[in-house]
Amino acid sequence: MKKRFIATLSGALLVLGLAACGGQGAGGTTDTASQQPGDLTIGVSMPTQTSERWIADGKAVKEKLEAKGYKVDLQYANDDIPTQSQQVDQMITQGADVLIIAAIDGTALSSQLQAAADKKIPVIAYDRLIRGSQNVDFYVSFDNYKVGVAQAKALLRGLGLENADGSKGTKTGPFNIEVFAGSLDDNNTHFFFNGAMDTLKPYFDNGSLVVKSKQTKMEQVAILRWQQEAAQKRMEDLLTSSYNDGAKVNGVLSPYDGISRGIITALQNVGYGTAANPIPAITGQDAEIASVKLINTGVQSSTIFKDTRLLAEQAGNASVAFLQKKQPEANDTKSYDNGVKVVPAYLLPIQTVFKPDIQKELVASGYYTAAEVAAGQAK
Repeated sequence: MKKRFIATLSGALLVLGLAACGGQGAGGTTDTASQQPGDLTIGVSMPTQTSERWIADGKAVKEKLEAKGYKVDLQYANDDIPTQSQQVDQMITQGADVLIIAAIDGTALSSQLQAAADKKIPVIAYDRLIRGSQNVDFYVSFDNYKVGVAQAKALLRGLGLENADGSKGTKTGPFNIEVFAGSLDDNNTHFFFNGAMDTLKPYFDNGSLVVKSKQTKMEQVAILRWQQEAAQKRMEDLLTSSYNDGAKVNGVLSPYDGISRGIITALQNVGYGTAANPIPAITGQDAEIASVKLINTGVQSSTIFKDTRLLAEQAGNASVAFLQKKQPEANDTKSYDNGVKVVPAYLLPIQTVFKPDIQKELVASGYYTAAEVAAGQAK
């Protein structure tokens, strides 16, 4: 009887052992290096579908990974933090082997990241650094401080204070400008803002640039969730409070194309956009197709192009490296301290786009077609 009990117990333990070691959806508990791509799942959490940019990112990441044979669970959280938390929880529960997360709030996923770490699921922060957690394994993004520098340089060029090569322009000012920043809960906002304001400081100091509203602190100029409508409302308020004396806005530092379009709408609603009262020089970011059309027609001045195809490729490369039990290639291991650790990162290049750059940077590269630029809508 005793021998029969031991044999039965041994058989049960063997079955349990096989169940723990085999099958898909292991969530990092299996040897993923020995698994076929089709047996592995990568969870991709994107913040919203209200922005062209994030739709393009999600699509690109999914296509890149599926082309390599992996299963992809792509979810959008529609800018709702509890929704994103729930979606990531679900990905972990359902056995994701790697997580790629573009966080809505870079500090709001601590419990999910701990759950992932407990199951040995690598976490890749996608474009937005996740803060306050030890359990972030890698970061793929662009050089976000340089994005801010490039936006400031684009504003200076749009105003004529600098030429395309960075040399001194023909204009001297003083110019009235206003400053906008992104959402404070997005870590990138701080890099963009600091890069831009550091670059503009000499022009503030010598009087070439004047912020007529005197709103120059990031907390004063930030737009929650990067919302176009909120940016339009803030610009309307600025026009009412600071430009009711007949003064004109000459330039606007805008960190994102959606914000730029809100600013443009507010300006057009009070008569900007004519030969006698032109639209100010307005910067942007992400080369969203609606804004590319505005640049092509002379309404928006510029945007910063961040090729999401390259970002998706790097996210895919990092995922595959982790699945093969390797460390992803990093080209920056010093800059991105999330408050708990320095997260190794792979940073990609950026490109400033004015009207003359659209053909080369966006059309010839296959990012958009000429027809899409003309229509202001991607197919």
